[in-house]
Amino acid sequence: MTPATGTREWPATPEAALLAAAILGGGLPPAAERGLRLAGLAYHDDLAAERYLREAAAAAPGHAAVLIGLYRFYFYKGRLHEALAIACECLVKAAQDNGLNADWRQVQRGDAAFEDYAALLPRFFLFTLKGYGYLNMRLGNLTEGRAALDKLLELDPADRLGARVLLDVLARMGRDDDD
Repeated sequence: MTPATGTREWPATPEAALLAAAILGGGLPPAAERGLRLAGLAYHDDLAAERYLREAAAAAPGHAAVLIGLYRFYFYKGRLHEALAIACECLVKAAQDNGLNADWRQVQRGDAAFEDYAALLPRFFLFTLKGYGYLNMRLGNLTEGRAALDKLLELDPADRLGARVLLDVLARMGRDDDD
């Protein structure tokens, strides 16, 4: 904790620094790196790309780079339910990596350096929460989506991640086009 602000300095520990590097692909075993690379090359072939992603996941279970690869694959292929399942895994990982409450609803602004855009671990949590909220909106889970985006805006009041845009979309839903 810094005495002047009462907030934690990030990364707070050498382990947190390693986790931050892992978000960018650091510490990725060669087999997982190979799987991610081959999945990208095979993106046009859903079965092959997903097989390579699963190989990467087997080589590096729970690694942020692999989870992000899976999330992006499912999201851009329109497989939103599967993307949401990965977003839930990412939320658990991001909370653990940041030392946050496992229930994202209980996370508070002072729990991590959310205001520091350069702090990779808190930013990973925020981006994950945004993805979770957005996917819930797309899948019709509007109450859950709104709650996640409201929490995102609470943690990121400067709105660097664009929660207000998504909340505005929710606010306009159901209105007549004449309004």
